[in-house]
Amino acid sequence: MTPKDAWQAVHDAVESRIDPIGMMAPLVHAQMAWWLHPQELAESLSRFSTDVLTLQWHTWQRALGMQAEDVVRPHADDQRFSDPEWRDIATWGILRQWYLLFTRQTLDMLHETPGLSSRERRKAAFWWREWLNAMAPTNFFWSNPVAQRKAIESNGQSLARGLEIMLDDLKAGTVRMTDPSHFTVGKNLATTPGKVVFRNRLLEVIHYTPTVEKNFEKPLVIVTAWINKHYILDMTPAKSMVKYLLDQGFSVFITSWKNPDQTMSEVSFDDYLSEGIDKIIHVAREISGAKQVNAVGYCIGGAALTTYMAWANRRYSAREMPVSSVTLLTALVDYHKPGDIEIFLDESTIQWLSKNMQAKGFLEGQEMATAFRLLRSNSLIWHYVVHGYLYGETPPPFDVLYWNMDATRMPADMHQWYLREFYLNNNLIKKDALTIAGEAIDLERIKQPVYSVGAADDHIAPWRQTFRVNNFVCGSKRNVLSSSGHILGIVNPPVNPPKREYWVGTAERHDTPESWHERAEHRQGSWWEDWMAWLKPQAGKLVKAGPTTTREYPALGDAPGEYVRET
Repeated sequence: MTPKDAWQAVHDAVESRIDPIGMMAPLVHAQMAWWLHPQELAESLSRFSTDVLTLQWHTWQRALGMQAEDVVRPHADDQRFSDPEWRDIATWGILRQWYLLFTRQTLDMLHETPGLSSRERRKAAFWWREWLNAMAPTNFFWSNPVAQRKAIESNGQSLARGLEIMLDDLKAGTVRMTDPSHFTVGKNLATTPGKVVFRNRLLEVIHYTPTVEKNFEKPLVIVTAWINKHYILDMTPAKSMVKYLLDQGFSVFITSWKNPDQTMSEVSFDDYLSEGIDKIIHVAREISGAKQVNAVGYCIGGAALTTYMAWANRRYSAREMPVSSVTLLTALVDYHKPGDIEIFLDESTIQWLSKNMQAKGFLEGQEMATAFRLLRSNSLIWHYVVHGYLYGETPPPFDVLYWNMDATRMPADMHQWYLREFYLNNNLIKKDALTIAGEAIDLERIKQPVYSVGAADDHIAPWRQTFRVNNFVCGSKRNVLSSSGHILGIVNPPVNPPKREYWVGTAERHDTPESWHERAEHRQGSWWEDWMAWLKPQAGKLVKAGPTTTREYPALGDAPGEYVRET
């Protein structure tokens, strides 16, 4: 074995056994990079020493009872220090300032590390930020004045309640964001009436009961993401996209995916396409008697639907094509810059995940949910630790957070293929780079009209990347940028007065997100109304609403079905 081979063997052993998800390596590389660039290090430390001297003067002023402007201010969305005691009482104000300065300096230096790739910089900064967030003074009783005040005011009852909440969370295996006892799927969530009209090993097809006398000829098929459950689009009557579509005159079918177990470890992406998406479209056409459907895909369901459209345009002739238009909701097809989640997606991490999945046969849904929560750890983890364990506050009922905790598993073979081919290799946008269910995939074959929606604050599917679908498909394109994030940017019913806003306009293949945004029309309210104006002319004429079930597709149960209740 050559010295190079020996070094590689040691590197691989450390990577696979000690640091499988790449927490330590980027930090070590950043440290070495700074030592190898002494001039840049000296300049950075010089700027830091100036800030330290300024903060030292601020500290003396506050300690002597004088007023002083903050040297470092928290980000606008950082609510950890919002209580007035962190500003009004000198001791806590000084502690807050030193913590924020050290945090800012550390993260700035990591982002500016010379001689390091931007990816490694981001990984190093991410893991340091997680550590700094965990060590924030707000997270500990003796350095949190609000926790101390509440303990005194309640004669210690806040701490007793906090201990109970912590023990319940330990039993549940997670820091809970809401009390699950407030919600029951089928009772106060996912209550829109309908029937399960088809079931196989991968999905239940739910056909909802019409709410109006006349429906459009073409049914609407919704392909949901299989990393969560379908009822995000049918939470409560006031928030339900499903109910809204029914009231608009659409016959609505939706995927309710099976929560996989070990017996489904070899289920592939091909199976999800052929036994899932193709099957629900076939069922919808059979029940409605329509030759074509309009299709909607949300999140990964949108990526899968886009893949299906490229597949179907090759598999079927133009006359036999079963889908006439596509709506994509926060769906990535170009994974070059997939957002913060890329922190977890490199070769070593995927190898580690693959080994774990092969051992169990699936990826536990809670593991993926934890990864997404780490991307916003202050608001999605430490907020609930502080308010629950230190303040003794039970988290309030919140249906979206309950849904977020109701995670599903992923079959091993399918999920590792998806991570590697879509995220790591970005093969979905490459002409004929993937062969799925017997067909080579080329997004340019998609000639049908596309309506795509991105969300401005989406950290799971950044809108500039969701926009990229417009650069590949060949049909007419209308693009929307909604305010808010991955969920509330989509679950966005019309209300009066309007709560949100959006930008909308046609898109061309040569457009960049910025060039499109410059000419897009800015509107107040919900993009759902613009979507209806685009979709209804493509849905055929209004006819008498058809039956929910047929002889060939009898009711197998009431909505929301059995699969959605599986844990």
